[in-house]
Amino acid sequence: MADRAQPRGVAIIGAGPRGIGLVERLAENHAEFGGELHIRLIDPHPAGPGRIWRFDQSPLLKLNSLAEDVTLFTDSSSTIEGPIVPGPSLAEWARLVRDGLIRDVTPSDPALAAELAGLGPKSFPTRRLQSLYLDWFLRRTLSRLPEGVTVTHDEDPAVAVDDLPGGRQRVRLEHGGAIEVDAVVYALGHSSSALDAESAGLAAFAEAHDLFYLPPSYTADADLSGIAAGETVLVRGLGLAAVDLLVLLGEGRGGRFTRVEGALRYTPSGREPRIVIGSGRGVPYHSKITSALVGAPPAPRYFSAPIAASIVAAHERLDFREHVWPAIAKEMLHGYYAELFSGHPSRVRIPWESFVARLDAVDPFGDDRHELVAGALVDPADELDLVRFDRPLDGLSPAGPASTGSAPAGLPLADVDAAVRDYIRDDLDRRTHPRHSATQGLFLSLLQAYGVVLGIVDAPNWTAESRERDLGGGWVRYFSFVSSGPPGPRLEEMLALAEAGIVTFFGAGMTVAADDATGLFTARGSSTSDIVTARALVDAWLPSESVSTSDNPVLRDLVESGVGVEHVVSDPAVGFDGVDADASAAAPRFATGLVSVIGADARVRRPDGTAHPRRFAVGPSTSAPFVGAFSRPRTNALAFRENDAVARGVLSSVAPATPTPPSAEEVSVHDLLMSGGSD
Repeated sequence: MADRAQPRGVAIIGAGPRGIGLVERLAENHAEFGGELHIRLIDPHPAGPGRIWRFDQSPLLKLNSLAEDVTLFTDSSSTIEGPIVPGPSLAEWARLVRDGLIRDVTPSDPALAAELAGLGPKSFPTRRLQSLYLDWFLRRTLSRLPEGVTVTHDEDPAVAVDDLPGGRQRVRLEHGGAIEVDAVVYALGHSSSALDAESAGLAAFAEAHDLFYLPPSYTADADLSGIAAGETVLVRGLGLAAVDLLVLLGEGRGGRFTRVEGALRYTPSGREPRIVIGSGRGVPYHSKITSALVGAPPAPRYFSAPIAASIVAAHERLDFREHVWPAIAKEMLHGYYAELFSGHPSRVRIPWESFVARLDAVDPFGDDRHELVAGALVDPADELDLVRFDRPLDGLSPAGPASTGSAPAGLPLADVDAAVRDYIRDDLDRRTHPRHSATQGLFLSLLQAYGVVLGIVDAPNWTAESRERDLGGGWVRYFSFVSSGPPGPRLEEMLALAEAGIVTFFGAGMTVAADDATGLFTARGSSTSDIVTARALVDAWLPSESVSTSDNPVLRDLVESGVGVEHVVSDPAVGFDGVDADASAAAPRFATGLVSVIGADARVRRPDGTAHPRRFAVGPSTSAPFVGAFSRPRTNALAFRENDAVARGVLSSVAPATPTPPSAEEVSVHDLLMSGGSD
């Protein structure tokens, strides 16, 4: 162990929400470990907001979370070893600023001041307002630093980290300097990536034919000036990146939305392109739910932590779709119908006890489920069909080649566009109107199931295919489709853009090819028989997280240097654990593209399978479950549990424990607000 008289140094590479959350946990846990501690935040972007949430971006871009559902503070639900230090959610923070209890926040322009003045719990805040909250959280954390703890921010980006004798770590910086510390935490958020083969081919085609192509990217960082006014642009993707794109190409180019007899209308500026947009499903992510439960939320019946553990134990080779998904699907039905029966009893024909007893025996995707539901409901429109819920356009038109001729089967594009508009209107109604509160029951059951799945992702008996296909992709995408969509007002805006002739919905199964004969991009789909050509193409989704292709040099260095390893999964049938170098060379291995980490404190895994004693990594580029940038209050948030465990792991790695116990008292919100940092 190094001499305790010397200050310990910890470098946190990444000063966004995860980075500053780790600063807070290091500071609050410090008393238990003792010694002087110097924390170096390394990030070229502003400490607190980081790149993604920086203040310097379009004031039109928003979070897809309600203000009441965003917090950076632990609370009484947090099962952590370190001290709990509660504080205000984003909505509560805005109210405290308005009431003068927080006096060190000053909006920089009238638009931001107006937003702060009107922000309520059910508001969707702008990213610029969230930037102020993040900045305030960091300043509040710094104002509470205990004696012996200091924090500095280095804006020179890190490019590599070296192991030094005695365990010290040297962080090399882009412009030639270096920082020596005792431990390093990689807290990098989303990074961009080198183009995959398809994107590289499309980019080369665009360059050769003087076209515009935007590969997967972060919309706030994208240069859209190459998309000309009035020209057709093909857009693949209908998730959050696509929503942001429409904002910037519509209202961001001078158009405006107004209410006319309650309906939202869009008045074009004339600078907008004509946007033809589609995706695999062909519909946007489900909008955020704002309705509340009327009845009492039920306890899990088909997919709880004990049930999940029993499923894992019952199968030598565990497959998500075969063994786990049916239980989740049934739990979603349970949550939906429990709210319908308890909150809206006039809309059902039989007692809940009779219904749920029969639900126990049905296939969640089978005809017996439909027969049970049809006999129980007054209005057939209240039925939840999970297959149609997932793929709502599949029945719109026949798929595959047409029976005669060479044109693909499908509806005219105008009919597909109209059908998607109808779908969006229905989705908005079901996600916002109190009479459809059963949709909130569906969401809460899925949210609970997501947490249960996180508890079994490390089970050793998953098949490699299921890890790669489901846990690493399909399940997360489905959860995002249902639970992480845009605010309802964004879908209203999308409809208004469509009605103004700016947006046309292309439907499902959208594919785009580079057509050498015409020198244009060509779009086809499974919903429509029409083919659309264009000079501009945008792939509106986020870049993939892959350490080998990341544009962040310090992340690539972690694996390229041989210090860390890419996370590998394998099929348990061959007994290969993805780490043992002596395992059979014939064992199938699947690289996930993520940095492999070990344990609750997320230590970097070395090539020999052991944990690096002085390096830690969190965030979407790691094999740890991705927990997002922010957390909902009072949910025992995984992000807080991980931040606390990592902070304690870091402190234990650089200093011995001292007899000084941590305070057993929670700090009240009032004490937190009054403890410095205000004028």
